[in-house]
Amino acid sequence: MKKSIAFMLCCMMLAALLSGCGQAAAPAETAAPAETAAPAEEKNPAVADASQMTEVIDVVEEGMVPLYADSLREGSYSVKVDCSSSMFRITDCVLEVSGGEMTATLIMGGTSYLYVYPGTALEAAEAEPEAYIPYVETADGSHSFTIPVQALDAGVPCAAFSKNKELWYDRTLLFRADSLPLDAFAEGLVATPESLGLKDGEYTVQVSLSGGSGKAAVASPATLWVEDGACTAEIIWSSSNYDYMKVEDVQYLPVNTDGNSTFLIPVPVFDRPLAVIADTVAMSQPYEIAYTLLFDSASLQAVEAAA
Repeated sequence: MKKSIAFMLCCMMLAALLSGCGQAAAPAETAAPAETAAPAEEKNPAVADASQMTEVIDVVEEGMVPLYADSLREGSYSVKVDCSSSMFRITDCVLEVSGGEMTATLIMGGTSYLYVYPGTALEAAEAEPEAYIPYVETADGSHSFTIPVQALDAGVPCAAFSKNKELWYDRTLLFRADSLPLDAFAEGLVATPESLGLKDGEYTVQVSLSGGSGKAAVASPATLWVEDGACTAEIIWSSSNYDYMKVEDVQYLPVNTDGNSTFLIPVPVFDRPLAVIADTVAMSQPYEIAYTLLFDSASLQAVEAAA
């Protein structure tokens, strides 16, 4: 009897042992690993973010076509520069064209920046200090920077390092081809009255206006006269609030006293924007506004003289 009980106990222990081994052999169920979130991109502490910047302006206008060094004659030219930030104030700029390359010397309206870099603020922060362009102090105490320019009429990234904030700021510069004198362009690049072979007489021509707030307009087609190879166009504005215009720093007064403001201005170039200034008296005080006029040479039509 004792042997039977002992035998039964051994069998039970053996069964329990085998059962435990089977459970241990079974693979344990594990929870799927939690999906690891992508690490957030860290802000470079040397770069100003949007909250630390003033309003950013888009300086590149619709329809602009980049103009490269091979389209210009070698020489030094005064050129107008637009900047995406009013805090980076450029009072003058000289463009140098030489050996198929362009550089620009920016004369600054202040002394707030120690360096500039031809690229983005992030690229500047990660670059070696030897790549920074330091300011040069001019005779009158102004600061200037000389930077490479790949193209005119195209956005040129230029990071600027603030002396007070010790941060790199993103800036976009636009060097305006329409501010260059006609003799800066390579032969055959721009259409002139001479290259078009315009004979003396009266014509009509399609003209488009750009700039300002976009509310102003000019009458098109405009009347154009050619005399001794020089062109003069009649520009009729959409309001009577303009008291003078400027073309290449020469001031022109209205030719009418009633109705919409009307001016006779020279047209030295076709098919490229012609920079003009129009002074409006519609505001609380007179205000000069920069515009461009584009005269389309393909639309020129001679006006037959009356019999």
